Amino acid sequence: MMVVLSGLLAASLAIGLPVGSAYADEPTDGTGAGTSATEVLDSLEVKGRAPKTGYKRTQFGKAWADVDHNGCDTRNDILNRDLTGVRHKWRTHNCVVKSGKLHDPYTGKDIKFKKGKKTSTAVQIDHVVALSDAWQKGAQKLSEERRTALANDPYNLLAVQGRANQKKSDGDAATWLPSNKGFRCEYVARQIGVKHKYSLWVTQAEKEAMAKVLSSCPTQTVPDYTGVKDSTAEKTTESEQTEQTQTEQTQTEQTQTEQTQTEQSAEQAQQTQQTTQAPAPEPAPAPAPAPQPAPQQDVYYQNCTAARAAGAAPIYQGQPGYRSQLDRDHDGVACE
Repeated sequence: MMVVLSGLLAASLAIGLPVGSAYADEPTDGTGAGTSATEVLDSLEVKGRAPKTGYKRTQFGKAWADVDHNGCDTRNDILNRDLTGVRHKWRTHNCVVKSGKLHDPYTGKDIKFKKGKKTSTAVQIDHVVALSDAWQKGAQKLSEERRTALANDPYNLLAVQGRANQKKSDGDAATWLPSNKGFRCEYVARQIGVKHKYSLWVTQAEKEAMAKVLSSCPTQTVPDYTGVKDSTAEKTTESEQTEQTQTEQTQTEQTQTEQTQTEQSAEQAQQTQQTTQAPAPEPAPAPAPAPQPAPQQDVYYQNCTAARAAGAAPIYQGQPGYRSQLDRDHDGVACE
């Protein structure tokens, strides 16, 4: 046993590994994840900003290279990670994001994303530690492969509001912080993790700005995850949405069919009930209108003898045949 252990120790020393690393469960990612952000900040080298001479975006490799070889470029990897309600461009194997919604960590606002020449810039992918800032603080000494890894590392990338990203430009914590104050601690802690991972330094002003932010959150640790901590909403792919839409249409059709059948059954039941019920008695005919009195005709009795002979006497005033000449006492009754 001692021979075996001695052999492993010798092998570790020969390749430059610290003693005990041969028995480590997992290699560290170099960010200091899980450790106090203030402690990791204190471990970073403090130096002045180096000249920007020689900086080009190409010094960090091809923009949005597929460094993880998953068939999808880094930009779309981050959009897929940070957006919710994601829909993909057809026949891109769920890679190219066509639309979605971002809860922007820099401003705290919700932003609708739609891929297009004039609309894609509403959501941009930010390097938490800007590449120009990294170049002036140690990245010049990194290999091109290592710089390419830095530029495409999901740990150093966030989908954010385009305007906020433009305002930040290549600023460090001393010159720019997110307007969303609730995200500043996590933002600074991630910058510290990135700089620790890639052996980058900080300026004195930058360190003081970071320390000031962390003083409001003394328990803040260096993040051990990519993306934003509260981005836990489920992603919905286009194929899932299509399936969901089809399901909803089927359910709607079934509901309509059931409703139609119910209405038909109710109508049939009503008709059956009407058929089985005894017929209601017909309403009594309306009474015939009273006969209108025949229009008065002019009657003339030459004298009361004639009136009596006709059976009309006595004749009251207003009746046919009444004349004042027949009413001798003028009491309204003629031929008394």
